[in-house]
Amino acid sequence: VQLEESGGGLVQPGGSLKLRCVADDNIFGWFFAGWYRQFPGKQRDFVAGIDSYGKEDYSDVARGRFTISRNNAERQVFLQMNNLKPEDAAVYYCYTSARGGSWGRGTQVTVSS
Repeated sequence: VQLEESGGGLVQPGGSLKLRCVADDNIFGWFFAGWYRQFPGKQRDFVAGIDSYGKEDYSDVARGRFTISRNNAERQVFLQMNNLKPEDAAVYYCYTSARGGSWGRGTQVTVSS
């Protein structure tokens, strides 16, 4: 499954961004999808995930500020990020567990005044 992220960019502290990930395979809707982020020189960390039934899961840093959602008909998963902080700046990756697991190429989020 090929995944393509979009929606990253530069935002001021306290601002919002909505990330989008599109899959090229309809099987996407039957599997877990998630967002992870990676800081320079660090491992990739879980941010939020959603299963095929719509059950959501969040990391402690995301809970209460970020919301994950999906549109299976359009093979998409979203991450609405509110009240962004400078420490949220990272490359955000989309992941699906379909067909053994796939990652997107990532989208850069920069939080700075």
